Amino acid sequence: MKNYFDIKDKVALVTGASSGLGWQIAQAYASQGAKLALFARREERLQENVAEIQEKFGTEVMYAVTDVADTENIAESVKKVIDHYGRIDILVNAAGMGNNKPVMEQTTEEWDHHIKIDLSGVYYMCAEVGKYMIDQNYGKIINIGSIHSRVIFPGGGISAYSSAKGGVMNLTKNLAVEWAKYNITVNAIGPAVFATELTQDTIDLEGFMDLIVAYCPAGRLGEPGELDGLAIYLASDASSYCTGQLICVDGGWTAI
Repeated sequence: MKNYFDIKDKVALVTGASSGLGWQIAQAYASQGAKLALFARREERLQENVAEIQEKFGTEVMYAVTDVADTENIAESVKKVIDHYGRIDILVNAAGMGNNKPVMEQTTEEWDHHIKIDLSGVYYMCAEVGKYMIDQNYGKIINIGSIHSRVIFPGGGISAYSSAKGGVMNLTKNLAVEWAKYNITVNAIGPAVFATELTQDTIDLEGFMDLIVAYCPAGRLGEPGELDGLAIYLASDASSYCTGQLICVDGGWTAI
């Protein structure tokens, strides 16, 4: 039987791959036989993750210490992947940071840093990897947006985060339109709240789970593995006519 979601031996570059959703998606791709390049800032964690993937899945994997806010660093790291594998078929932009400050409590420096990581970093990675995908006339780009690309938490307090994620949604659409002629699809995943290192402090806030129960029809957080199917679909040729989309995985949150 044909495997419509086959990504075996595809080369997948995943940013934010030291922990959180990036690490979860990297493992999902490894389980399907993809070859991996893991990007993040924490080298020790990257080394641990490389060893775990090799032990659990036996697939080929490399890493590069990379700051997505540094364009020179990005260019160097991407070149390492090209030199090693010869191509990049899949790019997942999962690097990011959290933010819970109301507008009047947030400094200009905090705002600028957040936009640079969560929005500009996605643009920088797409622009650098896109050069190689255009040359090879093929590519699958998956950006990690958020439900907050579309909606806001009651009470606000996430102005920088939601602004950046809204930008990711529209950047995704723009790149999809520009690069469709090169056989490159560009889509985004919009998760609700998943328990990760990035979100745990927020989850632990008093009353936060009451908010989840009230506003998420499923009444719970997202669980590890619940993004895997969509991430594999968007990375596979089964999604060849799907581009420019933000697909939310949110327990029904954005349906109401």
